Amino acid sequence: MTGPLPPPLPPDADLRRMVHFSAGDGRIWLAGQRMLLVHTAALGALRREFMGTIGREHTRRMLMRAGYASGERDAALARQVRGDASVLDMFAVGPQLHMLEGAVQVTPELCEIDVAAGRFHGVFRWDHSWEVETHVRDFGPQEEPVCWMLLGYASGYTSAFMGRPTLFKEVACAACGHPSCRIEGRVLADWPDAEAMAADYAADSMIVRLEDLQAQVDTLRSTLQPADELGELIGRSKAFDAAARLLRKAAATQVTVLLTGETGVGKERFARALHAMSPRAGKPFIAVNCAALPAELIESELFGAEKGAFTGAGAARPGRFERADGGTLMLDELGELPLPAQAKLLRVLQQGEIERLGGTQTRKVDVRVVAATNVDLQAAVASGRFRSDLMYRLNVYPIRIPPLRERVDDIEPLAAHLLNRFGALHGKTVPGFTDRALDAMRGYPWPGNVRELENLIERGVILASPGEPVDVHELFPTLPEHAPVTVNAAGELERSAPSSGPALYDDLLARGLSLDALEDALIQEAVHRAGGNLAAAARALGLTRPQLSYRLQRVHDRAKE
Repeated sequence: MTGPLPPPLPPDADLRRMVHFSAGDGRIWLAGQRMLLVHTAALGALRREFMGTIGREHTRRMLMRAGYASGERDAALARQVRGDASVLDMFAVGPQLHMLEGAVQVTPELCEIDVAAGRFHGVFRWDHSWEVETHVRDFGPQEEPVCWMLLGYASGYTSAFMGRPTLFKEVACAACGHPSCRIEGRVLADWPDAEAMAADYAADSMIVRLEDLQAQVDTLRSTLQPADELGELIGRSKAFDAAARLLRKAAATQVTVLLTGETGVGKERFARALHAMSPRAGKPFIAVNCAALPAELIESELFGAEKGAFTGAGAARPGRFERADGGTLMLDELGELPLPAQAKLLRVLQQGEIERLGGTQTRKVDVRVVAATNVDLQAAVASGRFRSDLMYRLNVYPIRIPPLRERVDDIEPLAAHLLNRFGALHGKTVPGFTDRALDAMRGYPWPGNVRELENLIERGVILASPGEPVDVHELFPTLPEHAPVTVNAAGELERSAPSSGPALYDDLLARGLSLDALEDALIQEAVHRAGGNLAAAARALGLTRPQLSYRLQRVHDRAKE
């Protein structure tokens, strides 16, 4: 447990280096999370609007919950940034980020932490609270504290850091005439009014009613949304909605459906959803990949074979059409079907009859065919690889499933769904994605479509640290880093040295740096980041420890000159 008199907050250079200003595309990043510089006047206007619309109490609790969520996100950085530091220095990440983000000046007055034993008692002084400034400007001096979002942040951060509910009270507030704001925090069970405090972070009755209504809407929507045994199809883009709407209209009919689209877009999922919504849902769904079957066996696989029809046919065997009787047969990669099989398929579609290989008896089958292909059937007909009459028979009801690059709005809900699925599969709790990871996914062209997304999300789940969100380099390990703009010790913007050769050379010239100066800076930074551990600094620079010691001595010698 730490002592009752905490030391001063540690240097925050490690945190400032995590703030990147990407001026070229109008974004700011904090360790993979997208941030905003927002006028406090704008936040004050929003607060004023809430106060006038839903009242003080609902506004207070809503802003506390918003702050709580922000604190939870920042807590994930504490062990990531200062995993080898003392527990106080590690915990200080939250107060220092609060200051770095411009929210308030934080001065610790008492901090006792024992994470293993689940004990926490902290008292912190706040100065220059943005909430005090905006609230008093709009509503004048107050009788009760007003740092609602800041208080929620402290509670969310500390709860996540401790791994158990740990809430703060604002025991003094500058809005009430005190010289500074002051907060006190304890583990929830240690507060005598714990139930009332916890209620501040529970959903408001108004919010509960809204969520109940939303749940009813979602339930109604789920009865209309295409689904199969794996759940409803995931998508909210206009391109997805157009395909899903066509699927719903076809479900109640007997029309043969042709699904087209690139490899990996989810044609089989659409086919299964069509079957699940149709009157045939209680009957078999059989899928066959025409490209995966040898040409000499494909007819027997589809239509069956009598005993002795070919070498090795020791008994009569029904084909996929007979096995799907009453249900749905999906013919995937239909463009690869040999011409003789195409002729038999046309007969089945027209007459509902099949004839086993080596047999003479026709058999009636009641099968709905769903064909799928990534081949341009018009081009295949022109080249003589596909029968024109079969194409016209199949093309009665085509549904194009758009590639993922045309469904950017679907990427985030798909990724969230897959994250939950693979998290459960691998027994790992992953809270989500960083904003930078989501941004990278939205900008990626996805040549492998949903199948590639599945593979990347599974890899991200496996690589992510337990309890931390999946970051961009866990999804795209080879994605190059972009040279960021960071905040230096003086609070000024400073562009980091770019990684490419020509750009790095130009940057060196612009800065007037020599090779010796660059080497000195790199060595000193490596030693600083490693906390003075020369072996760790050497590893980071790709050197041996003696090599680093030699170069470090040269740095000292040059400094004396």
